[in-house]
Amino acid sequence: MTDATSQAAGLQPPARPLGQRVFDILLWGGLALLLLVSFGPAEISKLPQLFQNTENMRQYGREFIRPDWTDLSLYVRQMWLTVQMALWGTFLAVILAIPLGLLGARNVSPPGVQLVVRRLMDVLRSVPDLVIGTFFVAAVGLGPFAGVMALALNTGGVLGKLFSEAVEAIDRGPVEGVRATGATKLQEIIWGVIPQVAPLWTSYGLYRFESNSRAATVLGLIGAGGIGQVLFDSLNSFAYSKVAAIALVIVIAVTLIDLLSQTIRSRLI
Repeated sequence: MTDATSQAAGLQPPARPLGQRVFDILLWGGLALLLLVSFGPAEISKLPQLFQNTENMRQYGREFIRPDWTDLSLYVRQMWLTVQMALWGTFLAVILAIPLGLLGARNVSPPGVQLVVRRLMDVLRSVPDLVIGTFFVAAVGLGPFAGVMALALNTGGVLGKLFSEAVEAIDRGPVEGVRATGATKLQEIIWGVIPQVAPLWTSYGLYRFESNSRAATVLGLIGAGGIGQVLFDSLNSFAYSKVAAIALVIVIAVTLIDLLSQTIRSRLI
C-alpha cells in the first residue's frame, strides 16, 4: 500500500524526521518566549484601560463625528498635492529600483555586486522616511520636494528588493533561448528577463503608490507640505472637527487610488 493510499484510507501519515520536529519546537517556542518577554516593554498590561475612564475618548469622539468642512477646498488642494508627491516619489523609486533589482538578483548579477547592492537596499529600507525627509529639508528647505525625495529613496529600497526577488523567480528557458542566439548579457536581460517580470513589477509599483499616498501625509510633520502639514496643524490646535474632515478627505482619496490601482492590476493578469 502506497503512502497516498494509506492516507486516503485514514491511516496515520509517516512521522516527520526528528530534526524537523526539534526545529519546529525551537521556532514556535522561541516565538512564544519572545511574546512573553515583550509583554512588559510593550505595555500590553494597559489593555484594560481602553474600557475604563473613557470620558476623554468620548469627548474626542463627539468632536470627531462632527467634521468641519469650512476649509474643504483647502483640504482638497492639499490632498491633491500629497497625491502628486506620492506619484513622483513612486516614479523616481521605480527608476531607482530597476537597476537595484537587476544588480541584486542572484541569477543575474555576480556575487560580489549582488552582496553590495543588497546591503545598499537594506540601508534605504531601514532609514525612516522622516529622517530622509529631514535631510532634504536641510538641503533644499521646506516644501514638497523634500517629501518626494524621502519617498523615492525609501520606496526605492523596498521595490529594489521586491524586483530582485521577482527576477530570481523567472523561468530560465526564455533567457537560455535568447542566449542561444548569441545575444549579449544586456540583450538577455531586455528580451529574456524584463518581459517576464514587467507585469509583477508594475503591480508592485502600483501598490507602493497606494502606500505612499498614505505615507506622504506623515511627512507633513517635518514641513514637507501636503495634507499632512494641515493635519498636524489642526491636531496641535486641538481642532478635532477639522481633523475629522481632513481624515475623511484622506480616506476618500486613498480609496479612489486603490480602486484605480485594482483596475490597472486586473488588466495585467
